[in-house]
Amino acid sequence: MKHQGLHFLLFIIILAVAPSLALSMPSQIDPPGEKMVLVSPQEHAWGAYDASGRLLRSGMASAGADWCEDMGQECHTSTGSFRVKSLGNKSCVSPSFPIPNGGAPMPYCMYFTRYQALHGSYEVRHANISHGCVRMHVADAEWLRFNFVNVGTLVVIESY
Repeated sequence: MKHQGLHFLLFIIILAVAPSLALSMPSQIDPPGEKMVLVSPQEHAWGAYDASGRLLRSGMASAGADWCEDMGQECHTSTGSFRVKSLGNKSCVSPSFPIPNGGAPMPYCMYFTRYQALHGSYEVRHANISHGCVRMHVADAEWLRFNFVNVGTLVVIESY
């Protein structure tokens, strides 16, 4: 009985210190009929779903910011349904940012539009802070890139 109380207390402490973002994405969605990556700019989270709608893995995501000072405009991630167009490796870099010459690390980039990608980052927060890409922890991007996403994989970006 003592151990159960201790385990519960430890669980509460872990949730307080490092909340699991897996809790913010639904564990089951309407079956999409194919695997898909779902991104919620409101929840600052992403989820990888199988064809039956079962959540396989999820994590924190930082989508495009409301305003990008260096661009002088809104830089939201495009919303809607897309297909992955290209896959990169751990050496991916931005062709555009920082302005004017690019070079920002984008490990394991997976472009779903001409200019926007899912990719790893060392700066992921519970906020929308990117120039339009979807940032996620590098380990999550690597997992998606090599264990889930192919060219043609469905990516759905929910509304802000």
